[in-house]
Amino acid sequence: MAEAAETLFSTPTMTAAFSLKAHVRNMLRFEAALARAEARIGIIPQQAAEAIAACCKEELFDVTSLYREAMLAGTPAIPLVRMLTARVEGDAQRYVHWGATSQDAIDTALMLQMRDGLDILIAMLLDVCAACARLAEQHRHTLMVGRTLLQQALPLPFGLKAARWLALAIRLLGELRERRERSLAVQLGGAVGTLASLGEKGLQVVMLLADELQLPAPDLPWHAERDRVAQIAATLGTVAGGMSKIAEDVVLLAQTEVGEATEGAVPGKGGSSAMPQKRNPVDATSALAAARLAVGVVPVIFSAMTQEHERAVGAWQAEWAAIPTLFRYTSGAVEGVRCAVSGLQIDAARMRANLDLTGGLVMAESLTMALAPHLGRPEAYRIVQALCQRVLKGDEKLYQVALTDERVRAVLSAEEIKHALDPVTYVGSADAFIDRALHAYDAMRTKDEEKHGENR
Repeated sequence: MAEAAETLFSTPTMTAAFSLKAHVRNMLRFEAALARAEARIGIIPQQAAEAIAACCKEELFDVTSLYREAMLAGTPAIPLVRMLTARVEGDAQRYVHWGATSQDAIDTALMLQMRDGLDILIAMLLDVCAACARLAEQHRHTLMVGRTLLQQALPLPFGLKAARWLALAIRLLGELRERRERSLAVQLGGAVGTLASLGEKGLQVVMLLADELQLPAPDLPWHAERDRVAQIAATLGTVAGGMSKIAEDVVLLAQTEVGEATEGAVPGKGGSSAMPQKRNPVDATSALAAARLAVGVVPVIFSAMTQEHERAVGAWQAEWAAIPTLFRYTSGAVEGVRCAVSGLQIDAARMRANLDLTGGLVMAESLTMALAPHLGRPEAYRIVQALCQRVLKGDEKLYQVALTDERVRAVLSAEEIKHALDPVTYVGSADAFIDRALHAYDAMRTKDEEKHGENR
């Protein structure tokens, strides 16, 4: 079932980025880059670096056998270095893995994988933003009822709900980009973080290794200080949680009794094995499941921050499974939301019908605020609350009972009552909020386009 969960609640791209093959590929990238860095300052011969790099090709290694050996060795880096050394011919063999330790290779490979994973999530979230922006603009004036504690509360445009999704996704994008900028770092410290085997050239090698791999160079080796990894994990947990909020909204809007939104129809999607009439919100459901799985992994990574002295026993090793799992499930949460909002179908008529369902009670606050300048808010509240009780007990609508109430008519005309009970007039700053979200999205896109132009 674990393999099935990865298939159902992840994405092929993220699964590939965190596969065992990808981990081996990135450990080999570390070994090749280390050799080149050391050759650049004369620690090892240039010919040796070239010979080592030529053998650092994933297809030359039996990944299954390597990880079988890793179970005995306690780390995949040991069999990888042995296999790599066996492939390098001549005197160059002596310089394989020069000055490094197993954790250097594994941590740096993990950082390379996390960089790829962050890029994948960023691209996916950009798609979520685009879909939410379209919904916000298209439904800027599509009225629906806002709900608090799952009860009808006040009217709002569906475009505002989509704009809040958009604003959330933009913030999450910013967090992912921040982590990519600030939390990634190459790892090279040797056995206990002194780089004693490289003599006085250790810092130079770190800088050159970072340059080779285009990863930031840390001030110090960070073998047992896992704040970088934990920061990334926390951000992914937040992304997954954010996606679950959007997915939960979609699921609730798709309930039969609500019926205000449905996921895009595709043959074979969302059916039931027993009930022919069912059309389940499968994308949002998948996102919710993936988000729960992702958030559940975060505590494992946080608990792994407790590490002994210079190198950990057990905690670091737990990250090997937890981090790939977290990235896979987070991608599943984002993908589920991306699919749900990209094809979301809005039933504006049903939204309006639900808004009118209570005979105008959702406009009780508006009527209260219309009366408040004349009667004071406490008295206005008491009057409207009594009117609402009459509506709940009878067949009349709030407009009718308000129109016949002497206390209301003493201060409000029929036209003023009608205006106060019109949902269109009581959406406050919704339009401005929608504009803010859309402007933020446009600004982000402009900044991205300018950055990509500079990088060309």
